[in-house]
Amino acid sequence: MNAAKRLEIFRRLHEDNPEPKTELAYTTPFELLIAVILSAQATDVGVNKATARLYPVANTPQAIHALGVEGLSEYIKTIGLYNSKAKNVIETCRLLVEQHDGEVPQTREALEALPGVGRKTANVVLNTAFRQLAMAVDTHIFRVSNRTGIAPGKTVLEVEKQLLKFVPKDYLLDAHHWLILHGRYVCQARKPRCGSCRIEDLCDYKHKTSDD
Repeated sequence: MNAAKRLEIFRRLHEDNPEPKTELAYTTPFELLIAVILSAQATDVGVNKATARLYPVANTPQAIHALGVEGLSEYIKTIGLYNSKAKNVIETCRLLVEQHDGEVPQTREALEALPGVGRKTANVVLNTAFRQLAMAVDTHIFRVSNRTGIAPGKTVLEVEKQLLKFVPKDYLLDAHHWLILHGRYVCQARKPRCGSCRIEDLCDYKHKTSDD
């Protein structure tokens, strides 16, 4: 994989989807933060169904904290690991109120200090809510980066650093969204849909499939 190929890959992904968005439903940085915490080992569709019930009732740190763990659990019990997630969200809301005046912090260090927030979650919030240059690497992005040759690496952090290094600067801000959508709908884990792939001719994957 060389710079010219990477540039053409992201040019095409941009051409097909000029303004890529997360599939998590949110209207504020706080709503996004909570949705991302809830999305661990869960689908965006499942999270959106839960937050569609939760956010009309409580969508601020103060309001969700007032629900308590049991109250919040009633809204998110359809999501995997909801008990531990409820505890993390309630504690996160408490810290946001006490330490950040109810606002979502805009630094990685402050975000990662919140319960249930790791590097990936912090990167999603920094990139999506605050439009900072941050690369969140989930299972889809890790797979696509290695399979295509765009940014190979043995660990999530290694792939993150490779992407920040190799993705053309003009496309870096939205690269996370293009890659996750590509992994979710085209470059799928068990059987990639190479026959329908816009970047098949640029990809280094040696075991390409048809869509039959």
